[in-house]
Amino acid sequence: MKNTDKCSFCGRDRRDVTLLVSGVNAFICDMCAEQANLIVREELKKKGEFKLNKSKLLKPKEIKSFLDQYVIGQDEAKKFLSVAVYNHYKRLMQNSKTEDEVEIEKSNILLVGETGTGKTLLARTIARMLHVPFTIVDATVLTEAGYVGEDVESILTRLLQVADYNVEAAEKGIVFIDELDKIARKGDNPSITRDVSGEGVQQGLLKLLEGSVVNVPPQGGRKHPEQKMIAVDTKNILFICGGAFEGIEKKIAQRLNTQIVGYGASKNRDYIDKDNLLQYIAPQDLRVFGLIPEIIGRLPVLTYLDPLDREALRSILTEPKNAIMKQYIKLFDYDGIKLEVEEDVLNYIVDKAIEFKLGARGLRSICEAIMIDAMFELPSGDHQEMIISLEYAQKKLEKANVKRLKAA
Repeated sequence: MKNTDKCSFCGRDRRDVTLLVSGVNAFICDMCAEQANLIVREELKKKGEFKLNKSKLLKPKEIKSFLDQYVIGQDEAKKFLSVAVYNHYKRLMQNSKTEDEVEIEKSNILLVGETGTGKTLLARTIARMLHVPFTIVDATVLTEAGYVGEDVESILTRLLQVADYNVEAAEKGIVFIDELDKIARKGDNPSITRDVSGEGVQQGLLKLLEGSVVNVPPQGGRKHPEQKMIAVDTKNILFICGGAFEGIEKKIAQRLNTQIVGYGASKNRDYIDKDNLLQYIAPQDLRVFGLIPEIIGRLPVLTYLDPLDREALRSILTEPKNAIMKQYIKLFDYDGIKLEVEEDVLNYIVDKAIEFKLGARGLRSICEAIMIDAMFELPSGDHQEMIISLEYAQKKLEKANVKRLKAA
């Protein structure tokens, strides 16, 4: 080869590039090869990323096994989610078959559980293994059309963005609507003011959950009124909703007490687990809480998440792939510091999380309060090891709580 060889694409000389690959009467430099690779990957992504292959689909037990790696406990909720996602895939593959078969309807799901029990974590974990577009949206920002906030259609805008504006792929996607309880009806009393972030949003969600063609603003609606709308059919989109429904236990307790009458009343009461009333949740409880009957009817699969007990919280600290302690060990390891946490400290953290009643989310804040001084000071020194003892943990947490009490 001569020194005058040039890239056939960009024209750069051999001397100006790191590598020049020769072909039949042509050359390509390393920079053009990288650019071509990016273009090919992007095009393949648009065309085939969300294509379903029956041989690659995970069965419900396999989906649950994947969830078990990241989420401790909640077997009932995992089972419902695994079956729903698997059935969603089967339903999508049915569309390519003949029309004379039984039409499978989608089963939208509602997950009910206390804060910190893992509703959003379940959604984020299952998103890692899906072959269809998946997005998580927050219902708290939604308002009725024409009011400050986001329109219900913005839910589908997020799904379109995940699917790279491939409408066909988006119409087969899954949407997780978090904090559904925040759009509950604010009260039964008629008022001159509209319930624009409560019942108004529920009315807007009806057409999405049921299945209809919705005109979606690709850039978010109100800020760009001149944009062209994209028509999205929601009949094949699976909706999974989650919410804490704070206070619904009282509604469940009232219903259970009214049903227990007669000679067997005391005997039946013994069977009721008063520490976990959510397991007895029924559609009528949701209606009393503030969801309109039409929404409840469009969420036919209702399941619950168990409150986390001491054993589950202890496992969350160390066992999952994304366990909190594993994360801290990795963070210290980046600075060449070996972190060791004594067993008594882990039990102390769990005790405090139960005391504060914040679930798994409370574990992180407690650990952060204990570790913050070490994470601030040690990277600047020459320490190679850090041992967190019970005395050290108690001292740091008490110091953090004292500061908050003084600030209050």
